[in-house]
Amino acid sequence: MAVTNEAAGNKATPAPARSSALPKLVFGGVVLALILGGGYYWLSTRGLESTDDAYTDGTAITISPKVAGYVVKLAIGDNSRVKAGDTILEIDPRDYQVARDKAVAAQALAQAQLDNARVALDIAKVKYPSDLASADAAVGSAKAGYAKAHADLVRQQKVDPRATTQQQIDAAKQADLATSATLEDAEAKLKIAQLVQQNIAQAQAQVAQLEAQAASAKADTDQAALNLSYTHMTAPVDGWVTKRNVDLGSYLQPGQSLFSLVSTQVWVTANFKESQLTHMRPGQPVRINIDAYPDLNLEGHVDSIQMGSGSRFTAFPAENATGNFVKIVQRVPVKIVIDKGLDADHPLPLGLSVDPEVTIK
Repeated sequence: MAVTNEAAGNKATPAPARSSALPKLVFGGVVLALILGGGYYWLSTRGLESTDDAYTDGTAITISPKVAGYVVKLAIGDNSRVKAGDTILEIDPRDYQVARDKAVAAQALAQAQLDNARVALDIAKVKYPSDLASADAAVGSAKAGYAKAHADLVRQQKVDPRATTQQQIDAAKQADLATSATLEDAEAKLKIAQLVQQNIAQAQAQVAQLEAQAASAKADTDQAALNLSYTHMTAPVDGWVTKRNVDLGSYLQPGQSLFSLVSTQVWVTANFKESQLTHMRPGQPVRINIDAYPDLNLEGHVDSIQMGSGSRFTAFPAENATGNFVKIVQRVPVKIVIDKGLDADHPLPLGLSVDPEVTIK
């Protein structure tokens, strides 16, 4: 009986050996799983660069009026969608219509004065040469009359006093003096008539002056018409109204900020660490994950890398040449363009958190 129990006890001794090997197997399995998982993670993330310091970006245009006035029509609301050319609002146009009408009338008057001056120039080109010819002929006639009267006077003075009378002598003297005065007057008029080119030049200068006035009046008309057109404001691009600061009846001043118009073109600005840029190049593909829309799968590519870190363009850049220097890893903005997965009519709001993943080569 004792032998049987001893034999049975000897047969049961291997059990502790098998139970002591189990933890080793479990530990080995865990190590192997960690190695396999680490290897898979390394292989799956090899050649990828990502960052959580990224956000959606785009163009936000500030809309401002160019003329002052009250808003008489408002065609937009908060966060409303507009297309290029759509009416945004209208400013009371009556003052600008009056100014336009006055400018049009002033332009018509200036044009009439110019037309009159041009006609006067055409007349001057004919009149002054004719006046010169007439004055020259008058001088010739006056010279002939003076010569005859002077000759008559000389004859009266030489004739025997018994053959003439004092009345005839006085008449000859009077005729001599009269023809002499007529000759002097004709010669004076000839000098004036000889200024043909000067008179024509004066008429031409008058035309030039009125042409300048007409051009100035036309510019005033164009400006008045332009100011009138500014009372009807339209959207410059497609986009969404954001931060609206105008209501019906508001009085607007030129340059006043009314709202921002966010365009439909959206991209991603990702601030990668400088150590991540070693192999990053424009054109490399990017997977984009949006925190607000986790089910939205977007694809894009690296468009460009900013030529300077973000700290370099702050209001107060770091001055590393003074004081104690502590090295800080810099971040450089990278522009990522979205290629697929985004509806142009429903773009992403600006400033959303993004997790881009760049496949580098």
